[in-house]
Amino acid sequence: MLLPLLLLAVVPDAAKIVETRCLGCHQQGGIAPMAFDSSQAIRPWAKAMQKSILKGSMPPWHADQASSQHLAGVRALDPAEKSTLLDWLAAGAPAPEPFHLKPQKAPTGWQIGKPDLLLRIPAFPVPASGTLQYTFLVSKLNLDKDQWISAAEWKIDQAQVVHHINAFVRPPGSSYVKDAPAGKMYVASRDERAARRTGEREIDRRELLLGYEPGYVPQPWGDGRAKLIKAGSDMVFEIHYTANGKAAVDSSELGIYFSKKPPRERVLTISPADSNLEIPPGEPNYKSNVTATLLDDAKLVSLQPHMHLRGKAYKIELESPKTTLLNVPAYDFNWQTTYFLKDPLPLKKGTVISCTAWFDNSPNNRFNPDPTKTITWGDQSWEEMNVGFMEIAIPATADPDIVKLSGTTRPAGGRQ
Repeated sequence: MLLPLLLLAVVPDAAKIVETRCLGCHQQGGIAPMAFDSSQAIRPWAKAMQKSILKGSMPPWHADQASSQHLAGVRALDPAEKSTLLDWLAAGAPAPEPFHLKPQKAPTGWQIGKPDLLLRIPAFPVPASGTLQYTFLVSKLNLDKDQWISAAEWKIDQAQVVHHINAFVRPPGSSYVKDAPAGKMYVASRDERAARRTGEREIDRRELLLGYEPGYVPQPWGDGRAKLIKAGSDMVFEIHYTANGKAAVDSSELGIYFSKKPPRERVLTISPADSNLEIPPGEPNYKSNVTATLLDDAKLVSLQPHMHLRGKAYKIELESPKTTLLNVPAYDFNWQTTYFLKDPLPLKKGTVISCTAWFDNSPNNRFNPDPTKTITWGDQSWEEMNVGFMEIAIPATADPDIVKLSGTTRPAGGRQ
C-alpha cells in the first residue's frame, strides 16, 4: 500500500499545478476544448495529458528555457512539476475526495473587466468550405478628444473559424483602406490595402491596437503605459475567417479600457517583415532576416513571432551586443504566443533588433501543403510570412515615429 499512499500525498501538489498551469485555458468558456476544473473532469483525460506533457506540447510554451527567464506568464513545467504531474496521471489521477479547482480567470464574459467601449463585429456567416479572403470592417469611434487606452481584450465568438483579427487605429486623413464603407464587411484589394499617400508616415496611416490569433491571452500593457487613439480616428478590423468543414456564424467583440489618468509612456507596435520571401521547393532550412533600428530611446514590452505552416524556428536578438531576447526552436502555427517581458527592457537610440525566421518547405514537414512549390509572401496559410511583432514604450509626449524597418515593401500588419 506504500505506493498509493505516496501518490495520494502528491495530490495537493498535482492539483495546484493543474490550477496554475492548465486552468487558464482549460476552464468553462476557455479556449481549450475541455475543462479541468475538478478531479472527475481530469480523470478521463489522464492518459492524453501524460502524452502531451511527455511530448512537450502541453502546457503550450514554445520559447526555450534560457530565453524564458525574463518573460512573464511562463506556462512551461519545471522538472519537479513535470515529475509530480506525470506520476499522478500515470496512477489515474487519484484523489481521496473529489476536489474542485478555482479558475484563474472569469469563466465567462470579460477577463480584464467590464469594457468602457465595446465594438462588435456584425454576424458573419462562415461557410463550411472554401477560401476566404481578408475582410475589413470600419467602425466609427466618434471620439471627440484624444483617448488613452490602458488595455483591450478580444472576446471571440467562434474561435474554430476565426484565424485572426487585427484591430488597427486609423487616424483622421489616413490612406489606409480609405474607400471601405463604415459598418459593413468589405473585401479590400491588394492595391487598396497597400495604398499610401506620398510621404505618409506609418504612424499617420494606421497603428495596431491589438491582434487575436490562436493562443491569445488578454494582457494589459502595465501601470502607467497606454496606447493612444486620436480624436476622429476609426477602428479598422482586418479579419480572416478559415472554413473548417462546419458552417458557423461569428459575432466577435473587442473591449476597450480607457486609462483613468494620463500615462507616463505610450505603447507602440512595430512589425519588421520580410515581404521578399522566396522559399525554394524542398528547402528544409530557408533563412529570412529583418531588422528594426530605434531612432530614439525606448523600452521593449512584448514580442511575437509570426510565420505560417512552413514556419520552423524563430529568434529575436539585439545586434550589439549580441543578446537573445526570444528563441523559439520549434514554432507552432496553431499557438502563436505573445511573450511579455517581466520588466520592460530599456533600449538606447541606435539599437538594432534582429528577427530571424527559418522555414521548412521539405516533405519532412508534415504541415507542408506542397513541398514542390516555391513559396512567397501571402495572406493564406499555404503562403508565408516573416513578421516580428513587438510592442515598445516611449515617453507619452515623444515623437512616435522612432523606428526604421528593413525588409518591408508590402503591408506588414496582416497575420494569417
